[in-house]
Amino acid sequence: MTKLYKWYKSKHWLWRSLILFAAVFLVVVVCNYISNILTFWDSDPDRGATIVETDVYGDVAKSIRYLDQNWAPKDSLWFDSTTQGSDLIPYDFFLVVEQPNGQLFRDNAHMNNAYRYLVRKPTSSNPDGLPIGFSKDNYQGRDFMGYTCAACHTNQVNYKGVGIRIDGAPAMADMDTFLDDLGAALARAQASGPVHDRFVKNVLALGNYGSADAVTADLDKYVLRLSTYRIVNKSDTHYGFARLDAFGRIYNQVLQYVLTAPAVDAAVSSLIDQNKVDPADLKAVGFTDMLQTMWRQPTLNGEDRDKLLGCLAKLWDKSFKGKKEVLYIRNALFNPPNAPVSYPFLWDIPQHDYLQWNGIAANSGLGPIGRNTGEVIGVFGSMNWSQSDHWTLAGVFSGQGLFNSHPIDYSSSVDVHNLALLEDHLKTLWRPAWPEDLLGKIDTSKAWRGKVVFDAYCAACHAQINPTDPNRRIVAHFSAQDNVKTDAMMARNGIGYQGYSGIVQNSYVTVGAGPLLLNQKAPVAALLTKTTIGVVSTPDADKWWPRRFAEWLYDVIFSLRSNDIGASLKSGDYHPDTTAQPIQSDMSYKGRALDGIWATAPYLHNGSVPNLYDLLLPAKPATGAVPGVKYRPDTFVVGSREFDPVMVGFKSDGYPGFVFRTSMQGNSNAGHEYGTVATVAFNSDGSIAKNSDGSIRMLPALTEQERWDLVEYLKSL
Repeated sequence: MTKLYKWYKSKHWLWRSLILFAAVFLVVVVCNYISNILTFWDSDPDRGATIVETDVYGDVAKSIRYLDQNWAPKDSLWFDSTTQGSDLIPYDFFLVVEQPNGQLFRDNAHMNNAYRYLVRKPTSSNPDGLPIGFSKDNYQGRDFMGYTCAACHTNQVNYKGVGIRIDGAPAMADMDTFLDDLGAALARAQASGPVHDRFVKNVLALGNYGSADAVTADLDKYVLRLSTYRIVNKSDTHYGFARLDAFGRIYNQVLQYVLTAPAVDAAVSSLIDQNKVDPADLKAVGFTDMLQTMWRQPTLNGEDRDKLLGCLAKLWDKSFKGKKEVLYIRNALFNPPNAPVSYPFLWDIPQHDYLQWNGIAANSGLGPIGRNTGEVIGVFGSMNWSQSDHWTLAGVFSGQGLFNSHPIDYSSSVDVHNLALLEDHLKTLWRPAWPEDLLGKIDTSKAWRGKVVFDAYCAACHAQINPTDPNRRIVAHFSAQDNVKTDAMMARNGIGYQGYSGIVQNSYVTVGAGPLLLNQKAPVAALLTKTTIGVVSTPDADKWWPRRFAEWLYDVIFSLRSNDIGASLKSGDYHPDTTAQPIQSDMSYKGRALDGIWATAPYLHNGSVPNLYDLLLPAKPATGAVPGVKYRPDTFVVGSREFDPVMVGFKSDGYPGFVFRTSMQGNSNAGHEYGTVATVAFNSDGSIAKNSDGSIRMLPALTEQERWDLVEYLKSL
């Protein structure tokens, strides 16, 4: 040992640094290996599941059952509670904040009835009994309450008193209303009086705050943050249950984090020139002075953004005129998130070539980590982006150049390590098989006839796979929106939304058609790609530098090694990317394998069709209904978990849930009418089938019997 130490001391500093780094890296590998084993230590046989005695919509679940999806209780418990770096509000605040009636906001009945979050009892990995999808995150020495993947990707199906919980299923949650109500609850605690006094007392009793002033300061901060979030993301389209415009909100979070004072000034000055905003009103709420102060800084940190947008919140509250002015500014800096979509189901996600409803996310290489980083940005990850005063290795990794002496530092709370583990663990998740002992036996003769129908009408776009094969792959089929003709809002916003590039202006990012130079304003999709690369490339700044880079290197290697998906071309009849339209291929929608489709209602990307049977009916034409023809419903109710095993979907009428109106913007139930009307036939390779005379072969509309046969077959997938 003495000889080794003398040899080490005698070597050049570079050798010593490399040896030190190698030793730290080895320790990190061993520690992570042990940690990954110990991660799955909570094995509560009930998976923390509990029930709510009285359900607001009359649903009945006297017991909870999990289906066999290849996950043990420890796997579900880990997935439900594993932090990804989401920091919505201080953890202690969520534990004690109250509803207007004085009961805790996090009360199980309230979380279930108001927002449809699935409730849990306390377990060793969830000692405070938070609902599925909520967890504690520690960032820079402080505890926060934030979202996990399970908040949007776990659901429950109720039938004859049994609640069937399904890992990876699209949630019934109403996140939009939850965030509004949480902000209102904190605002009530902010106001002076007994509610405020009780809130401060209860937070202090938990022992993580040293004084009432510290509690009040944080309370002011997070009330302001949630208030401005509501203004920035105001939409005329009410999402309701089971939907969220996640892309629109992620886009707005990115635009908020890249903001610079010159960009804000350019947008506001233009509005003043157009007489849409009165400069005196901006001056009165402190916006002008705040902006002038920020001109001295190259980037806006979190507190700067809160203060600047907080001035807009003051203007919003002043008058009707103030609201109009704020919306003008909002629309100049951000985009309305008005295209809600259903939460996707997660089984087979790691086996796909492309992801998201419009295929914007390639699943190869570090793509999954970038995609999930974007999601954490959208669900309140702490983004402490700033301009560094020296050269950094992370700046090189994020494409900012080898000789850039002032790169953007993308420090954040995003837990890249956990994101890599989550993505890897999802590879073992199977689709939920139809539970015949609960929902009734599948009629095999009808299902066989339905398979014939499926092969003729559906198989060209929806791959058939072995859902339990560990080596399965899913090639998504993309149909241009003007071919599939489903609601265009989500795809149009995805490629059309623009924003100020701010701190990443004049940098390059590779999109569909190739490298794109980011101008003063650029597609937000490109800004999202650029900034997620920066976040993934940035090691945890809180740690000693050898450990910081060793852990970062381990996570990158693990992510690449565990991802078997390589780069490939998209498949389908989409419009390809060009130099004129560099992300035109994203103006399309994805057809994926339909295994487990029975558990994923409502249907279509925007949740506009309540059940599988109705999906096989045509949409009502603009010219009006034809007598004797069945159509998809114009309105239906969402919120109940009670399952209809005949139509295959949730109960959609007869209770006071959210009324879904297909006539509203973004809610159209048109399109995807294959088989509901005469349909073009496709060959097995996806090409259009032709008759012997060269004409396009057409398939007739399905008969009523064929519809029911197809529904029966879809149950079996």
